[in-house]
Amino acid sequence: MNFRRKRGTEEPEINLIPFIDVLLVILIFLMVTTTYSRFAELQITLPTADAEKAVERPRQIHVGVTPDGHYAIDRTAVRTQDPDALAAEIKRAAGDNADPVIVVDADAASSHQSVINVLEAARIAGFSRLTFATQSTAPARR
Repeated sequence: MNFRRKRGTEEPEINLIPFIDVLLVILIFLMVTTTYSRFAELQITLPTADAEKAVERPRQIHVGVTPDGHYAIDRTAVRTQDPDALAAEIKRAAGDNADPVIVVDADAASSHQSVINVLEAARIAGFSRLTFATQSTAPARR
């Protein structure tokens, strides 16, 4: 006895409906999750002032830092690397001025620690007005 059915010669078909469903879901997912970059600008008009420049400039103490970690205060070499001793030198350079501006003239090749020592020395000395000197790459105006 042969219990096997005879199969017909049906050609296999590819059902495209599930494939289209998956593609539509992926398309919807991509549309929802896509972020569009917007460049928002604020159109502002800056205020102008007609005031004269201040005639009196605050006292500045220039602290130079060389690439090898040496310091100079107002173009006078200092032989210390310790922030406490450097603070004493900055106080001596300030004299009776209560709040001078400390200008850090650090070489581009100087170490970060050398610059941090100057900032720490200014903090120990009690001076909070600090700034850094930079070079301008633009040509000088005449």
